[in-house]
Amino acid sequence: MDDMLLVAEELSKEYKKVKAVDSVNLHIKKGTIYGLIGKNGAGKTTIMKMITGMATPSSGSFTYSGFEGDKRDAYSRIGALIEAPALLPNLSAYDNIKLKCLAYGIGDDAYIMDKLKLVGLDGVAKRKAGKFSLGMKQRLGIAMALVGEPDFLVLDEPINGLDPQGIVEIREMLMKLNSEKGITILISSHILEELAKIAKDYAIINEGRIIEESTLEDLKLKCRDKIVIKTSNTSPVLPILDSNNFSDYQVIDSNTIYIYERLGDISTLNMEIAKAEIPVESIGVQSSDLEEYFIKLTGASAGGIK
Repeated sequence: MDDMLLVAEELSKEYKKVKAVDSVNLHIKKGTIYGLIGKNGAGKTTIMKMITGMATPSSGSFTYSGFEGDKRDAYSRIGALIEAPALLPNLSAYDNIKLKCLAYGIGDDAYIMDKLKLVGLDGVAKRKAGKFSLGMKQRLGIAMALVGEPDFLVLDEPINGLDPQGIVEIREMLMKLNSEKGITILISSHILEELAKIAKDYAIINEGRIIEESTLEDLKLKCRDKIVIKTSNTSPVLPILDSNNFSDYQVIDSNTIYIYERLGDISTLNMEIAKAEIPVESIGVQSSDLEEYFIKLTGASAGGIK
């Protein structure tokens, strides 16, 4: 577990006897961009508030890079932008960051400009934050979260409401922070297709519970076009696959096999299985993109996740 920056175990939060987060387990590696995917109201923000010290868990615990979750030393190493940037609209971008720096005992003007440059706002340092576009406000909020040199950045829906250009700008900036500064990033979103462009590891949350934790590679594998065989027992099918030179397949469970090659040979394969008198409940080609996969897992409607 030495490569883990944060491990949460059975983390729960209850409000008025309603569980907003229910027994969540998370495993966030150092140096990764970790995506927390879920519909609005699924519990993403509540999880982020707990691991940044803004809310106290009702039960469960988490350990942050060697510190127990309730110790202040852990929180000092986290930069967070949760819900909306806490900006003062009548102050300039420079002065907004300066106020945050003063709270950290930092009085270096060069440090302030470095943070603005890091998020691409050094050219508008003197402009009032209230005049900024939504994307610029998000970038300024991230710059403020970077004050104090955190090694873990927690961002709640930072691309929500942005136009396509704003989304690209935030995405490129986060990838740069991760690759050049080595900052571990936890980012939440309800748009899986977009988050898949930057995140390496994922947790999908629905109604307060994590229903899947996986890597980007695993997600893409599950969303590949494939032959799906459903049977009461997969074991007798495997020799048929091997004898017919199928090699790129995966036994999902005792009843399901995914085959990722030669999709056009499904009829021949079906005949070979029938010859062996192996009962098959169903066999067919299945395809889905990441967003469709998310919908299947969470029961969301397409309109509810955009």
